[in-house]
This record gives sequence, C-alpha cells and structure tokens, in this order.
Amino acid sequence: MANIKDIAKSAGVSVTTVSRVLNDHPYVRKEKREAVLRAIEEFNYQRNINAVHLSKGETFLVGVAIPYTDVPYFGLMLEGIANEAVKNNYKLVLFQTNYEETRELEALKMLQHKQIDALIICSRSCEWEVIDEYVQYGPIVLCEDARGKNVSSTFIDHYKCFFNALEYLHNKGHQKIGYCVGRKSGANSKQREKAYKDFLKKENLSFDPHYIFYDCNKFEDGVKVIEQLTRLQDPPTVLLVTSDIVAAGIITCCKEKDIAIPGDLSIMGFDNQPIAQMMHITTLEIPLVEIGRKLFRQSIGSRNPSHEEIMVKLIERQTI
Repeated sequence: MANIKDIAKSAGVSVTTVSRVLNDHPYVRKEKREAVLRAIEEFNYQRNINAVHLSKGETFLVGVAIPYTDVPYFGLMLEGIANEAVKNNYKLVLFQTNYEETRELEALKMLQHKQIDALIICSRSCEWEVIDEYVQYGPIVLCEDARGKNVSSTFIDHYKCFFNALEYLHNKGHQKIGYCVGRKSGANSKQREKAYKDFLKKENLSFDPHYIFYDCNKFEDGVKVIEQLTRLQDPPTVLLVTSDIVAAGIITCCKEKDIAIPGDLSIMGFDNQPIAQMMHITTLEIPLVEIGRKLFRQSIGSRNPSHEEIMVKLIERQTI
C-alpha cells in the first residue's frame, strides 16, 4: 500500500506539500495540487484516519458503558446521548458491560490508549479507586452523584426522591411499604436502602427484609415479585418499584391473579416511561433522554469536573 512518501515522489513534490493537499490547505500552487491528486488516484491512496486523529489528539469518538441495551431505563438515556452525539458530529463506541468490571475496564483502557476522547458510564461497576486511575487520560462522566470526585456527573438524588416517595405513600395511609430494585450492590440502590431504613426509623415502623425485592429489571420480573409476595403471611400493601416496566409487569400479573390494583395492592413506579402513561401508573418522572443529552455535553465540554442534579416530579394516576 502506498504511503505519503510514495505520493510525494510520484508527484515530484515534498511530503509537506502532499500533507497540505490532503488537509485541503489553501496555499498550494494549482499545478502541484493537481499532480498530487493524480498520484493519489493512481495509487488509490487511502488516508489512515486513525493516524490523522492521533496527530490531532482527537478521535471524535465517545465511549458509552451501559449495563444493558434492552432495559428501557438505559435505552432512553442512550437515546439522549446518541441524539446529542449526532448534533455535535461525534460517533459512539458502545460497551455493554452486563455489570461486569472487566468490560468496564476495557472501556477505561480505550480512554487510556486515546482510542476514544471521553467515556460516559451510565451505571458503574468498578470501585472509585479504579476510576481514579483513569481520570488523567480524558473526561469521565457518570450518571450518579459524583460530587467530590475528579469526574463529571449528571445525577438524581436517589436518597431524597426515594424518601419523598415513601412519605407520599405513608400519607396515603400505607404502613406496610415494600420496594423493588435492580442491583442490590449498586450505588443508587444503596442510597434507596438508606432512605428506606431512615424512613422506617422516622415513622417508627418495623423493618421486614421480605418487603424488599431485588433483581427487578424487566417486565417478566413482575411475575417473580408477585409469586414471592403472595407467599408472605403479612404482605405489603404497596410497592415502590424503581422501574415502570417492572411495575407494568407486576400489574399485569396481578390482573391474571385477580389481585385488585389499587384495592388489594398499590403500585408506584419510576421514570414515567410511555408504558406508565398507557397503564395509568402513578410514578416519579425522571427525564432520562435529557439526562443522556447532558451527560454527552459534559463529556465533550470543559475538562474541569461539573455536576448537575436533575429534579424529579410526582405523576399521580390510578395505581395508588
């Protein structure tokens, strides 16, 4: 394959002149430009885009580490990221981590090796000590409260919104409140767990570990929740479900088992996804597409860390 020196020799010009033609530099004499273009066509020369990007210090690629692509929560966030990337003429490199640290590390190492300009982590698996090792190589942006860390973040205060949701349910007359989450070990899940325990202590209510349902990410997980709930001698009267799609699965299963919503069991969701509107689910609205847009803007913006908290809004419908 011909290189830039071959082009220069064939055209009878310097390597610098060839470089100027390739980069559309205006100050090249017409006859020299034409000679270079003829040589390029003769050799069918193709530029090494990776080398060009490396020389400029930019790839115009942003990495996105996302646990799952088939979970609507992350799908909507990715939609916002992708829309903003198109608007700014960037491309995305997608890493589906399945919450495996090794996969997240692959994304971090690509940042280290300058294969991407920045990395957005939609839900973190690695410990902070690991993330800290890579902040020197480029912008890292997270969708969690990272204030005090040397990264940027757009986040929901999950402790605050979870505590407020519990108070809302309590004010509606519920004493036995259960909740459903995805990961038990996630940073957001830990904040919700703390909010739950603090709420119970404030209201002098007893803690029942059977009222907490883990690994709830998809519609079909609603069946699992109801199977566990119906085996309890003293079940909760309401479930706070951290995904509208799971809440929809629970409600569908309840209809099949003649469990009245909200008569026998009340349901409150999270996110205000389209399915929550269709099924009239009371929920907390989280603007996931807008969060995605903000995450991307932070990834290509200032190198100085920035943090933005996103407010949530209660949407009252028919399941409480």
